[in-house]
Amino acid sequence: MLMPTQRAGVVNRVGCVDVYLLSKHWPCLFPQHGPGKKHHRRIALEPWQQALVDKETEEFVMGLIHSDGCRVIANDRGVMSVRYHFSNMSEDIIGLFTAALDALDIPWTRSSKKIVSIYRKAATARLDIFIGPKTRAVPLNGVHYTA
Repeated sequence: MLMPTQRAGVVNRVGCVDVYLLSKHWPCLFPQHGPGKKHHRRIALEPWQQALVDKETEEFVMGLIHSDGCRVIANDRGVMSVRYHFSNMSEDIIGLFTAALDALDIPWTRSSKKIVSIYRKAATARLDIFIGPKTRAVPLNGVHYTA
């Protein structure tokens, strides 16, 4: 859809399929990409990207949790409780994550310099509505997948 004149390549591998499309235009679609480690360079959304995040904030948070986060069941003095954690070395990416949580009115805390935690019952219940365990099938634009 993004590059209608080009065809994607497919390589079948053991346990997966690699899909690729070569283009010099990928940096236009992903302007945050660049040389070096991402936590050493500025990561900021372009206005069109921010508009998408504003429209699909839950999906944005879900993607970040699925890529750099986790959902755990903690045993607090014999009481089982759900917690979510997000870890990233980039302060800019952590800022994008926490801004999205703020937009959803989900309280969070910084457990350490690179970890954001969500542990309040109402907050984790809200996240469970659209994220839940990674083993649960999650609808994404009509497609179901399991991580």
